[in-house]
Amino acid sequence: MKAGKDKVIALHYTLTVDDEKVESSHDRDEQLWVLLGHGQLIPGLEAALEGHEAGDTLQVDVAAADGYGERQEGQTQRMSKKYFPQADRLKPGMVTLLRLKEGGQRAVTVQKVGMSTIDIDLNHPMAGKDLHFDVSVSEVREATEEEMAHGHAHPPGADAH
Repeated sequence: MKAGKDKVIALHYTLTVDDEKVESSHDRDEQLWVLLGHGQLIPGLEAALEGHEAGDTLQVDVAAADGYGERQEGQTQRMSKKYFPQADRLKPGMVTLLRLKEGGQRAVTVQKVGMSTIDIDLNHPMAGKDLHFDVSVSEVREATEEEMAHGHAHPPGADAH
């Protein structure tokens, strides 16, 4: 079966930027499960997976524009420390998660830590960077009705929600 919209794909990947390993699913010994066509992957990687089958390996270069986007100037914001888990441990240059009032979270880079506020860069930490992925596809299957209703893949053994 070939990967495409509304198909579930399981894969292992290693992400490198400027020849430096950033992360790898192999380090966690856990595959990434994705429902394709539902915004769970950066556009460049998702497009590259289209048409691949279980057992395929591929190398994918994703330009910044098709990854996390180009860096945008003027994306600095000063926020209360109350919005950051473990605010007292943050230091300039660290990446942390910002809790969003509409729910969810967003990765941001700390620029300055004050007594009660933190200055952050709202650009994604990978914005403006070209990405390289080494990918091995281990499974491609039809999405279940439940996965389609939820808008994401359910790995084997995952609790229903």
